Amino acid sequence: MFNEVYDVIVVGGGHAGSEAAAAAANMGSKTLLITMNLQNIAQMSCNPAMGGIAKGQIVREIDALGGYSGIVSDTSAIQFKMLNKSKGPAMWSPRVQSDRMRFAEDWRLMLEGTPNLDFYQEMVSGLIVENHKVVGVKTSLGIEVRAKSVVLTNGTFLNGLIHIGDKNFGGGRAGERAATGITEQLVNLGFESGRMKTGTPPRVDGRSLDFSKMVEQPGDEHPEKFSYLDTTQPLKEQRSCHMTHTSELVHDLLREGFDRSPMFNGRIQSVGPRYCPSIEDKINRFADKNSHQLFVEPEGWKTCEYYINGFSTSLPEDVQFKALRSVVGFENVKFFRPGYAIEYDYFPPTQLKHTLETKLVEGLYFAGQINGTTGYEEAASQGLMAGINASLKVQEKDAFTLQRDEAYIGVLIDDLITKGTEEPYRMFTSRAEYRTLLRQDNADFRLTPKGYDLGLASEKRLKRMEEKQSKSDAFVQFFRETSVTPDEANPILESKKSAPVKQQDKMFKLYARPNITIDDVRQFESVEQYIQANNLDTEVIEQTEIQVKYAGYIEKEKNNADKLNRLENLKIPAGFDYSKLKSMSIEARQKLTKIQPVTISQASRISGVNPNDISVLLVYLGR
Repeated sequence: MFNEVYDVIVVGGGHAGSEAAAAAANMGSKTLLITMNLQNIAQMSCNPAMGGIAKGQIVREIDALGGYSGIVSDTSAIQFKMLNKSKGPAMWSPRVQSDRMRFAEDWRLMLEGTPNLDFYQEMVSGLIVENHKVVGVKTSLGIEVRAKSVVLTNGTFLNGLIHIGDKNFGGGRAGERAATGITEQLVNLGFESGRMKTGTPPRVDGRSLDFSKMVEQPGDEHPEKFSYLDTTQPLKEQRSCHMTHTSELVHDLLREGFDRSPMFNGRIQSVGPRYCPSIEDKINRFADKNSHQLFVEPEGWKTCEYYINGFSTSLPEDVQFKALRSVVGFENVKFFRPGYAIEYDYFPPTQLKHTLETKLVEGLYFAGQINGTTGYEEAASQGLMAGINASLKVQEKDAFTLQRDEAYIGVLIDDLITKGTEEPYRMFTSRAEYRTLLRQDNADFRLTPKGYDLGLASEKRLKRMEEKQSKSDAFVQFFRETSVTPDEANPILESKKSAPVKQQDKMFKLYARPNITIDDVRQFESVEQYIQANNLDTEVIEQTEIQVKYAGYIEKEKNNADKLNRLENLKIPAGFDYSKLKSMSIEARQKLTKIQPVTISQASRISGVNPNDISVLLVYLGR
């Protein structure tokens, strides 16, 4: 069946695997995607949504590079919201509710329409490794498939164990078996492994809910979209979500089952996501709160299935049911299935290079939850980067990495391989020190040229980005060069309770005031004429406003990034022996030896390495 040698084999068809397979194939590599069930490609295992705080920025970055997640998020969206609009643009984060079934279908069809990509449904039970280099995979049927590189994206399937109350059984997610064999082989090869936990809430029948008792949460009045391509369109109609709350009664009913909870009786030993705790964990940790929000999210356009965001749990099914029936609006609720927790194997990501290639086995890449992350978006971005680098390695081209000031994807990967993670890693805007530069609105400016150079982003996409950038730059220059008189400006300024001007001034200066918006400056005849004459769309106008209002902050952050990036050019020789640096702390020597940073900048970010240790290293390197 498999006589040819593939350039890239991708194991697993989740969000990481799908992006990895698409990237490698689109870059010209002969690629094989092997997954346990082809019907579940890009399955939304947990909540039916893409994006959110910092995650929305990641989806925009994937799209800008030429990945598929943004496009599929648009085609399967049922609601769009731009979160944090009341804050500065560095915090704005797009999010969509998705049609779960359509999302998976659209991903499957996009992958099937991708040249150079083959598919095979079976469990991969092991790798073929020769002389510390991966050369293929073995399946559960004993079939061997040869390849020049392999990307593992096993999600929660590696020795997955599902918990519901005092019951547990093997599985990668509800209704699907666990994957076995790979962890044991990797450990024998010298890899360090660990266990993590995640969970999911009950799915319920929307026909049994009373939405009149809940608070409706509609989408944005003027919805946007994820992809920068003009092939997808903003939603013309949307489905609402709803919100309700738990109560003291609900908490008391849940507490009745704590003695049967695998979280509290010792059955679950592994660490779960800090920022997405189960309902029993919230009740236990935040005992002073008498209620918690629950978001009731539709699973699609036509289905009556609903996802109860905020009620993730592994309590016994009878306890889940009894407690949920005491929530306002849920008095007659019917379950589709109960919530559960799942434990699975992962591999601490300090064992990886920035390319996501493993240090121990050449040509082997890890992406997604196998690296200790949580979230579709984090997984997809890793898959994209692993697919890109696996393809580049096979083609004997230079590796592709992103710096911390270039993308949230760069922050994510650098955090993982430099600091590691002992709990499921989730991206937040606070993790990025250059978040003013890494906005969701400018991901195309930052990354589309790179995607084009890789062969992922099309020429049409690049030209659309260049036109947008050119128009925005020209509009900013218009504000810098155009003057207004006090007679023109003061009526507008006074209406906004902003200090009047006493002499002619540049429009840029007025527009930069915090309380002056585009609607205010469009009252100047010259501005409206410029917009109409140059046919400026909302994207260009929004980009211009950000460039005007945040010019000082953006410039300052660029200067800071440039200073720190000089350390990225200071390379540390491969295999450097840190044990001979006796002036350095023992902890620093141990951490540096284990992680083997490539640059001084990366070394400085390792937990346990202090500025004095870096000074010692710089002196030794003659810097």
